[in-house]
Amino acid sequence: MNVKKPLYGVMALTVAAGLAACSSEPDENTNTGGGGEGAEESGQGGDLVVAMNSDIVALDPHQVNDVPSGQVQGQVYETLVDFDENMELQPSLATGYEWNDEGTALTFKLQEGVKFHDGAEFNAEAVKKNIERITDEALASPRAFLFEEISEINVINDYEIEFVTEEPFAPLIYSFAHNAGFMISPDVIDADYEAMENGEQPSTEVNANPAGTGYFKYESGQIGSSELVFKKNEEYWGEPAKLDSVTFKTVPDGNTRLAELETGSSHFIEPLDVSGVAQLEATDGAHLLETESISASYFGFNTEKEPFDDVRVRQAIAMAIDKNVIANDILDGYELPATSPVSPGVIGHDPNAEPLSYDVEAAKELLAEAGYEDGFEVTLSTNDTAARVDLAQYIQNQLADLNITVDINIQEWATYLDATANGEHEMFILGWSSATGDADYALAPLFHSDSMGEPGNRSFYSNPDLDAILDEAAKEIDEDKRNELYAEAQTILNEEVPVVFTTTKKYLNGVRDEVKNIAVSPAGDFLFHDTYIEQ
Repeated sequence: MNVKKPLYGVMALTVAAGLAACSSEPDENTNTGGGGEGAEESGQGGDLVVAMNSDIVALDPHQVNDVPSGQVQGQVYETLVDFDENMELQPSLATGYEWNDEGTALTFKLQEGVKFHDGAEFNAEAVKKNIERITDEALASPRAFLFEEISEINVINDYEIEFVTEEPFAPLIYSFAHNAGFMISPDVIDADYEAMENGEQPSTEVNANPAGTGYFKYESGQIGSSELVFKKNEEYWGEPAKLDSVTFKTVPDGNTRLAELETGSSHFIEPLDVSGVAQLEATDGAHLLETESISASYFGFNTEKEPFDDVRVRQAIAMAIDKNVIANDILDGYELPATSPVSPGVIGHDPNAEPLSYDVEAAKELLAEAGYEDGFEVTLSTNDTAARVDLAQYIQNQLADLNITVDINIQEWATYLDATANGEHEMFILGWSSATGDADYALAPLFHSDSMGEPGNRSFYSNPDLDAILDEAAKEIDEDKRNELYAEAQTILNEEVPVVFTTTKKYLNGVRDEVKNIAVSPAGDFLFHDTYIEQ
């Protein structure tokens, strides 16, 4: 079955090309879609071992909104439409889609003959059950906002389904390509609801028995365990994976991950710390995989807490941080200074956006004007990623010039996510992948007042004018008018700085040379379908 058939529809927009993965061995390690000329000769298969910095939070894609979880879930589940490594929309569980003329009804035609890993049928009823679950208030999904504009779901026949919105909602098609649109077996969903009725927490059954339609099947391991193993799905509805299995193991220390790669204990490490690049390049048998991304790093403020409820304080801190130093010195030139909350390559990015300039003297004047000439004490929270700890230490040193004493609080990933979602922080460091390739997802989760907490707005920022702009942009079908609205939003955010975007990320991964056809998407997803280990 050809899963690369062109999509149809009046709004089948794609992100600009040019964001493909690149490698020190590009001919052997880009995802070619067919395994490369040498694949048959050298043999396909193998057991890929991936060493990751953090434990994943859940195997339930409806329940969490973090990148590591999505990277692992993507081996089990599939979406109706998907992004390729150039962030271009491609068919997946749907063969195509179409909008009505008013932009208020989105209809998908679905693949036939597809089964979930537990034997359940994939059809329109299964799709309906998934979208009803993620928007069910009882689940309290942090990703529900991606589908909350849907007012009606109509099953036209077994393999055709229509989603209706009361008003045009341009980002909806991209929501179906997001990890939130991963399709879970309807039987597992039913079991999860039954468990909830018996007093279990939501996601208990999904986390214990994840069943999607993907080319790998869950084999063993639990959330929080040191390893999760996924076996090749021999009954996959499309072209089966070339690998026999993928194992994800948690290796928090960057030096240890690099040592795993050097010895061959792991084949792929996520991430490779910038400090380890030179060592990797001097290592026989391994190389660097470098991928342009639509992700960015930022630090932010809890705007509900003093003194960060004063925009002058936020502006002063933003102006005391030199993004060029972060990009060129701390990150050795592997990332670029950010100019906007919307990364280049994302629909709606404003190339003319102007962030606040680095100006320590002006920062001191702003602090004095706000009544903090003598500074204050603050806690800056982060997880234990090396790049974020380095950024935290740089911020600590820079703010000392403003008489601001910074205490760095380093937390384990899941704990850190909970703490920032609950507002238990003053300043914090995170990153954001605009995983739908559209400015709505780059902005609304992080800054709309309806998204405070776990959905993404961990700065607890509220601006009714910005809310109105984002709401209007989401309903606007005309691309030029949408871009104008998003440019206005970016101007507001660069001025009010609830968060400060520091750099546009590049993904750095270490790969064993025997691993072929491996790639990472600009959104950070692992593309393992055509990967194999040369025997």
